[in-house]
Amino acid sequence: MKAASLSRFGAPDGLSIDERSIRVLGPAEVAVTVIAAGVNPLDVKMMAGYMQQIFPIEFPYVPGTDFSGVVESVGAQVNNLKPGDRVVGRTAPIAGGAFAQTVVIAADELCIIPTGMSAEQAAALPTAFGTAHQALFEVGRLQHGQRVLIHAAAGGVGCMAVQLAHQAGSYVVATASRKNIDLVRGLGADEVIDYRTADFAEVRDIDLVLDTIGGDTLAKSWSVLRDGGRIATLVEFGIQPANGYSGEFVFFSNAMPLLSEATRLFQAARLQVIIDSTFPLDEAELALEKVATGHACGKVLIQMSD
Repeated sequence: MKAASLSRFGAPDGLSIDERSIRVLGPAEVAVTVIAAGVNPLDVKMMAGYMQQIFPIEFPYVPGTDFSGVVESVGAQVNNLKPGDRVVGRTAPIAGGAFAQTVVIAADELCIIPTGMSAEQAAALPTAFGTAHQALFEVGRLQHGQRVLIHAAAGGVGCMAVQLAHQAGSYVVATASRKNIDLVRGLGADEVIDYRTADFAEVRDIDLVLDTIGGDTLAKSWSVLRDGGRIATLVEFGIQPANGYSGEFVFFSNAMPLLSEATRLFQAARLQVIIDSTFPLDEAELALEKVATGHACGKVLIQMSD
């Protein structure tokens, strides 16, 4: 099979497309022919070596965690899946492997793709939906009627977070570029701030900030919180509480508990999956560079081909 492979830490241009063997299935594992893989900021960070203390990897390493495809073969103990089933899943970051034509993974890490959902839409779900849900409701403890500020609301996580917060009955304030304001408003934001021409720090009485940017954006976000407010950040591991407010890093690890919820919402026409662009496996470098800019609208995908 073809796979994008990394032999050392560095920028996306260090990837090479190689032929790799497919390892033998374990009794509880499944081989999936990959149709599409989702590209996440985590992939870029891991390739650069920024995550080595948390997710130590060994070379050669095939990046990517989110994928969708068709079951090719199953292990002797697998009885809930069969060849031909359309599935979506997420590998552990240490294992990687999604940027390849075949993924071998435990059967209980896969979810059936429902009728009406494309493989591309499915591949966009695991990390983006799971991270948004965890940030809002587990770390952020967002409740009905509370006010939430979502930064980079047109991004992969942001698009999911706006929809989830809106459906939870929260008042959603979002930041986005001018060209994405209508999209974000259509996803459920009550207010959308063009971050290039307006200062979000003028907003007040926010219960929760979902920070996807870090740096100065995070530093300014403390000022918008009301008493007892909190920040859930996807960027700053060492976030420190400030002025009596609380802050916590969102450490997303397991997509499976939420994939069925994501597909249920999609089937009920309550979840839109926004896809920015798709790249062939041979151009995986370009897909990663697009994500690294921080300006993708929705998800960037890699599509596999023979």
